[in-house]
Amino acid sequence: MPKQIDPEKDELFRQPLFDDVRTGLSVDALRCAVCEHLLYLQGRHPEGASLNDIYLAVAYAVRDRMFQRSVYTLDAIRQQPDVKVVCYLSAEFLMGPQLGANLVNLGIMDSMRKALEPLGVNLDDVLDHEEEPGLGNGGLGRLAACYLDSLATLQVPSIGYGIRYEFGIFDQEIRDGWQVEVTDKWLRWGNPWEVSRPDLAVEIKYGGHTETYHDEQGKYRVRWIPGQVVKGVPHDTPVLGFQVQTCNILRLWRAEAVESFDFAAFNLGDYTQAVQEKIKSENISKVLYPNDDSQQGKALRLQQQYFFVSSSLQDMLRIHLTYRGGLSEISRLWAVQLNDTHPAIAVPEMMRLLIDVHDLDWDSAWEITSHTMGYTNHTLLPEALEKWSVDLFRRMLPRHLEIIYEINRRLLDTVNEHFPGNAEAMSRMSLIDEQGERYVRMANLACAGSYAINGVAELHTRLLKENVLSDWVSMFPHRFHNITNGITPRRFLLLCNPGLSQLITDWIGDDWQHNLDSLRKLEDFVDDRELQKQWRQVKIENKRDLSSIVKSRLGIELDPDSIFDIQVKRIHEYKRQHLNILHVIALYLKLKNDPKMDASPRTFLFAGKAAPAYRMAKLVIKLINSVADVVNNDPDIGCRIRVVFFPDFNVKNAQSIYPAADVSEQISTAGKEASGTGNMKFSLNGALTIGTLDGANIEIREKVGEENFFLFGLTAGQVMEQQRQGYNPRSIYEENQILHEVIEAISSNRFSNGEPGVFTPLIESLLNYDPFMVLADFQSYVECQKNINALWRDQEAWTRKSILNVARIGYFSSDRSIQEYCEKIWKTHPVSITDGDVPAL
Repeated sequence: MPKQIDPEKDELFRQPLFDDVRTGLSVDALRCAVCEHLLYLQGRHPEGASLNDIYLAVAYAVRDRMFQRSVYTLDAIRQQPDVKVVCYLSAEFLMGPQLGANLVNLGIMDSMRKALEPLGVNLDDVLDHEEEPGLGNGGLGRLAACYLDSLATLQVPSIGYGIRYEFGIFDQEIRDGWQVEVTDKWLRWGNPWEVSRPDLAVEIKYGGHTETYHDEQGKYRVRWIPGQVVKGVPHDTPVLGFQVQTCNILRLWRAEAVESFDFAAFNLGDYTQAVQEKIKSENISKVLYPNDDSQQGKALRLQQQYFFVSSSLQDMLRIHLTYRGGLSEISRLWAVQLNDTHPAIAVPEMMRLLIDVHDLDWDSAWEITSHTMGYTNHTLLPEALEKWSVDLFRRMLPRHLEIIYEINRRLLDTVNEHFPGNAEAMSRMSLIDEQGERYVRMANLACAGSYAINGVAELHTRLLKENVLSDWVSMFPHRFHNITNGITPRRFLLLCNPGLSQLITDWIGDDWQHNLDSLRKLEDFVDDRELQKQWRQVKIENKRDLSSIVKSRLGIELDPDSIFDIQVKRIHEYKRQHLNILHVIALYLKLKNDPKMDASPRTFLFAGKAAPAYRMAKLVIKLINSVADVVNNDPDIGCRIRVVFFPDFNVKNAQSIYPAADVSEQISTAGKEASGTGNMKFSLNGALTIGTLDGANIEIREKVGEENFFLFGLTAGQVMEQQRQGYNPRSIYEENQILHEVIEAISSNRFSNGEPGVFTPLIESLLNYDPFMVLADFQSYVECQKNINALWRDQEAWTRKSILNVARIGYFSSDRSIQEYCEKIWKTHPVSITDGDVPAL
């Protein structure tokens, strides 16, 4: 029986007992709230408070207003028993700094600024002081964060589930041109946005063995005897929607030992053994994406994935059985979305919980599981489709391996019915890879246990259906959908580009803040000279701001009047940062040979992190920095070219970079990028894209207009065809004079800075293999860059295209993406939290 809320207690709680200091949004109420938190929570007087003290006080004051809304959001959901709640499971949530986004969503940015002025505090200093939560790495985690923002803004009940990593992936420093990984201590000053819930902790099992028995009713059962048990402790962060009362929850799990101190070992003098269990348990949530080159690293990653999935599903079942109904109602009332393959272990874990813990039979458990799970695929790269060795599974999750074998047996029976006698189809669809060492295929597991499978861009979904998952499409065509990714305009325009946001509002009103498609109204003024003038002024101010940051951090002078040509994303060969730097070298050599050449000044800015074990990606970073050292210090070049590698790319730094971009580099090999979202953020801030027909580039080009997009390179079909025919990159090098000169400049150690041969592995890879077709697309890329240079000379035409990029980018709002998930996959609807549900402010 669902737990009922006592009406008298509820009414008492709802009475406006709370002081305006806790809930008010006026300048005076906010100032009092900050002072109250300084005094009573931190024991500080404003006169002696540090900047960190002020930041914490401001954050706590804002959090009060958010948790008030969160409580009533949960209350409203409990009062609507038929509403479906979304559980979004993701190994990453790259949330970005929280204070600015929450001030925007509450609509109190200006009020808080005024509230702090009498205290002698500049809000910009407080915002700049905030640490970035180290809970994600790249696009996957940032997409999850955007979706949480949109779920709350659209008032869709949801819980985000993930891991509370003690340390983020790493802080990136550049030493002698090389990436150096430094511990990301994002929690060193505490995290004011979260609340720990130790009373809701759950137990997570690992290792050991299973044993069979018959229960009192004679039913065959399996008991898991674990070798290790850890606790998962939840930490809740409120996620507020934009100008609505809805505030959902991000629940992150921290690993903790069941018994953290062995007193007997301590008394015997074995002090290390006394805390061994604590260390072993807490390692699980210690670091985002531990290096998995070693067997220990692989084991830790699988431990992490199971840890947060099991914690989350146990929590969901607890909530359901306490407040919502019986087990048979789960798939009607919950939608569990798996953000890529990291949470795919949810399929056998849900089965284990329903069968072993809640005593359901297999068919009933499978009916619930397979109608609750949805799977989002984010990659076409075979190496990114996770698989774990059967031996590792057997050691760490013996019960789950048994369940996976049974799922596989039943699946292959169905496959054999659909593809009678087709051993190859059965091999491809099997959950177990039998080629050599046996592996569990996590993507296949997710497909088997999900009622919906989606790609994240039209091309990605098509290639997924035609190639990677074609057998699954043949058997289960109704499961497949496309939902193109989106971004939140709250962070990536309202917050990070206030100048452009205000300019847009001045010209077309503020409807666009709630419906990004309203940006279309800008088209009515695209040829207005006054708008174009103001548009260029906003852009130059943003470029000056970024130039100031680069000067202060790196000591490099930038020319704000130059073209800011920017590529910021994870460093990976398929994203082709090396294609970009090859063009930079070509331009440099051309200017050296012809100093009078007519070329618009260019600033090439790169940013992004390489995985610690990814040697080739780190070598690309080294090449970029080495080229920068030569080019930036060449008196013959002056300010005509500047090359910058901006260290430690994250959301906070991105908020300064996107608004300043003139050119957005989206140059991945066609058919390799699932979607990309950086392309959307740049376009939303008025940058023009140079890109291939890859990922969401295709849809962006369709929306903004082919004439407003710089297209180059092979198509996905042409890439596959060249590779089938036997692609020979060396022949391109030998026939293309410009490319030959560029490669020779690198090979001759012109950029090696005393490290001869340092770039030989990169050159050999390009000339002998070139798996991502860099040389094949080089000349097309160089020619397209000439078109950018020509257009830049006509500032009126450039500005017109910039305005149209912004005006036509509304489709790529994460609000639209979430609306499609709600309609196509989750079948859920908003729960409106009206002003009447929240005590008077």
